[in-house]
Amino acid sequence: MPRSTNKVASRQRRKKVLDRAKGFWGARSKVFTIAKNSVEKALVHSYRDRKTKKRIYRNLWIVRINAAARENGVSYSKLIDAMNKKGIEINRKVLASLAVESPNVFADIVKFALN
Repeated sequence: MPRSTNKVASRQRRKKVLDRAKGFWGARSKVFTIAKNSVEKALVHSYRDRKTKKRIYRNLWIVRINAAARENGVSYSKLIDAMNKKGIEINRKVLASLAVESPNVFADIVKFALN
């Protein structure tokens, strides 16, 4: 009896990889074996960088809060410490957006935390 290869499933598998490799340059989008390696590497990078993106945004928020806090005469660490002691639970994302979009409200929060 001849060997069965299941042509439909193997073609779908290769097509799925080549579809994911669309937009890659040269053989990376055309040749299956090269495309497979490129897609695997891209998936590794995308998984890793979803985690990295969170760190980068947190750093950005901290920089913005620190700049706005120093305009109000206090450092970032002292502001966060004062907010924790007062029980003000505003996360860094919201605090950074307040610092950029409405500095008056941010200044009020700083005054309330320090008094």
